[in-house]
Amino acid sequence: MVKARGTSRRAVMAGAAAVALLPGVGRAQAWPSRTITLVVPFAPGGGTDTFARPFAAKLSQQIGQQVVVDNRAGAGGTVGAALVAKAKPDGYTVLLGSVHHSVAVSAYKKLSYELEKDLAPVTSVASVPDVLVIYPEVPAKTLQEFIAYCKANAGKVNYGSAGLGTTRHLAGEIFNAKTGTAMTHVPYKGTGPATAALISGEVAAVFEGLGSAAPYIRSGKARALAVFSAERSPAFPDIPTAAEAGLPGFESLSWYGLWVPAGTDPGIIAKLQADVAKCFDSADLKKIWLEQGASPGGALRRLREGGDRQVGQGRSRQQHHS
Repeated sequence: MVKARGTSRRAVMAGAAAVALLPGVGRAQAWPSRTITLVVPFAPGGGTDTFARPFAAKLSQQIGQQVVVDNRAGAGGTVGAALVAKAKPDGYTVLLGSVHHSVAVSAYKKLSYELEKDLAPVTSVASVPDVLVIYPEVPAKTLQEFIAYCKANAGKVNYGSAGLGTTRHLAGEIFNAKTGTAMTHVPYKGTGPATAALISGEVAAVFEGLGSAAPYIRSGKARALAVFSAERSPAFPDIPTAAEAGLPGFESLSWYGLWVPAGTDPGIIAKLQADVAKCFDSADLKKIWLEQGASPGGALRRLREGGDRQVGQGRSRQQHHS
């Protein structure tokens, strides 16, 4: 009996060792064992960064390892995306990107990476409607008054965005085309710098996510004219939709999601997906997202489908879903 038990134990140990030697199994079981870098491809204070900070803190608690936010701004978010695309596929470098990355290929002639080929989608983090905010001293209280102001000052009104080729840049140009205005685009290295330019009066308007604009709207440093969603935001019920404000058919919804370098072990991706889903089960993170007018993430399907929806429907309706 003793000999049989010994033989059985050796067989079990041999089997376990064989499983551990299978490609990726050991890595997935050991992950994470050290700090994870969460690359945010825009400057601090922008929409992506607004969600990244509380998310990183919650994820750190969930996985028992530190998650450090690393802002790598530039070229409409493509600098940070390229950095992650070229990183070692070990699960320790993660991109918190956004809808901008799904349209960058159309805005830039040459990119050093391919979103579909060099990055693997993990899961969504948030979706939020965009909003048009203006400098409080601009003499316009409504969207129609702002449109009239822009027409009366053709070529003299500037609007800021998170950078060339971003969805907020496209929203501004579609707005110009649909309303017959001629605002001048001023690109920045992220929504944070663009918003700073707005509250200082450097630009008259900014198209941005409701999440990053929320504190400035509440403080009165920026005036919201319309939210670009089908319905009003529960977080800001006093802000009319574009349709209610006299601009029907104009919607702009931004989503944020996670990617890892292509070639990352599927087991690691699956574990990260599960950990993120658990993060969004927490009441405190849900509360933060609600206060920013955002819907929580956690769905891989939405992230994969998000890139398929770009500016369309007569170039007056911009739909992006997470």
